[in-house]
Amino acid sequence: MSVIISYLKLAAVYIRLNFKAHLEYRGAFVTQVFAMILNNLVWVAFWALFFTRFPVLRGWNIKDVITLWAMASAGFGIAHAICGNALQLTSLIVRGQLDVWMLYPRALLPHLLLGQMNATAWGDMLFGYGVYIFFVKPDALHFALFTGLTISAALVFVGFSVITGSLSFFLGNSEGLASQWQNAMITFSTYPATLFDGWVKLLLYTLIPAGFVTYLPIEALRSLSWLHTLGAVAGAGAVILISVGVFYYGLRRYTSGNLMEMRG
Repeated sequence: MSVIISYLKLAAVYIRLNFKAHLEYRGAFVTQVFAMILNNLVWVAFWALFFTRFPVLRGWNIKDVITLWAMASAGFGIAHAICGNALQLTSLIVRGQLDVWMLYPRALLPHLLLGQMNATAWGDMLFGYGVYIFFVKPDALHFALFTGLTISAALVFVGFSVITGSLSFFLGNSEGLASQWQNAMITFSTYPATLFDGWVKLLLYTLIPAGFVTYLPIEALRSLSWLHTLGAVAGAGAVILISVGVFYYGLRRYTSGNLMEMRG
């Protein structure tokens, strides 16, 4: 427990420092945040128009789809507002830029992931919570469960980004492949899981673990099912464990870039 608390304090320090760094260019930061919120609102408007024509989609209604978008956006936002370097992992490996992070005490991966903050991710996070509160109007229990599940979804996004980024240890420059794989994860996370059957649904719990971001959390919120909640949390834990294993196994193949860099 003391180790967990120690790393939570480390994360808090990184968040504060990264946030202050973004506020040095406040106008650009605010613009990126609001641009992402508007981008997400366009998609919600699309689904709202869709459900005016088709009120029910395989048992899902407009509130379920809004909850899905809120969950995916908030989870993605939390993940990369805190662990912004997860999206840059491929390029850091390819360019041999892990050297500077290896000089820090404690484990390499936490420092590496926490080292940057993605500005647009704040827009995703604010959109997710805002649209859920404004449109769904949850009670205290549903909102508490939603908050917990967004953290679980964030862990899935972080773990998945680490796995796809770590491909560069084994395949060389895999930025294109990693980007396509991450885009597939986002796409499947923003569509109702009831649209997919057969082998596609199997993919949503294996190669593209979007089911732990969308289907299980949404079912947990719809029926306050603790079984679905435990499934979502267990899936997130599994993705994180696999990502850590893949990263440190691939790290054995890492080639230094022989860079000299100073970080303040």
